[in-house]
Amino acid sequence: MSSPDGLPPLIVVAGTTASGKTSLSLALAEELAAHGIAAEIVSADSRQVYRGMDIGTAKVTVEERARVPHHGLDLVDPDKPFSVAEYAAHAREALAGITERGAVALLVGGTGFYLRSVARGLAVDELPWDPDVRASVDELLAAQGLPTLVRELRTLAPTRSAAIDLHNPRRVVRSLEIARLQGDAPLPEPRGYGRPLLWLGLAVEPPALRERIRARAQAQFDAGLVEETQTLVARFDPTSPSFSGIGYAESLALIAGRLTREEAIAEDARRNVLLARHQATWFRREPDICWFDATRELPTAQALTAALEYLAL
Repeated sequence: MSSPDGLPPLIVVAGTTASGKTSLSLALAEELAAHGIAAEIVSADSRQVYRGMDIGTAKVTVEERARVPHHGLDLVDPDKPFSVAEYAAHAREALAGITERGAVALLVGGTGFYLRSVARGLAVDELPWDPDVRASVDELLAAQGLPTLVRELRTLAPTRSAAIDLHNPRRVVRSLEIARLQGDAPLPEPRGYGRPLLWLGLAVEPPALRERIRARAQAQFDAGLVEETQTLVARFDPTSPSFSGIGYAESLALIAGRLTREEAIAEDARRNVLLARHQATWFRREPDICWFDATRELPTAQALTAALEYLAL
């Protein structure tokens, strides 16, 4: 099933946070296995690359990983920087292994830039970089905070600023570095994946999605998110950008007494709702996504039908 250049068949499972991507990908992989087709999952989530950040990123469990092989998880410690170019390199290595094993790859996640880097062949290695500029941006972040960087980015690169998650320090820092080097120039032309692929998307109506997000925030705090955060900051610098992620920033505020538990859960949910809106805007710009309504039930049967039709090509 591999292509001449060694790429496996690729099925993308995209959608906003809390739309059910993990559950669908596991079910789809197991249904494909029942049809004699091995499948492995490549995570496309920019927060799940951090070791130890499990509850707050809704990372698949050890038991779920035993059901279906996973890649793209636990790649670096929370205090280490990690770029989309590094992710793309890891994904290419994972895809090569999947090809060798004769399996199908499921690229699953809500980080649009990660998805594009693989499925669209975004030439992230062609983006400019400069260690002095990056150091200057990092210093500005530490001294004046994320809002200052966002204001500069909106001035220098309004088009790019509208296309990224402005609540994600890593994305803002990298985008501002690029903007200082080349302004608001368009990203390099995508190279493509290299063979036909299938895009599946999960859509949830906003009222239902807000309720899912609220319930998940409550469940994560009940499952020990604050305790997970305490364990992590005992080992790693809490000012590292990863700790500004949703759930961890609120847990730190709760630990410091700046928020009550109820306020922390509400803020977690509020930020995730904003993230979902941004993701939905991103995915509306993506062509060729076959959307399924996940409001009523997980559309495993429809996704399986689409996957089998794709794999029969």
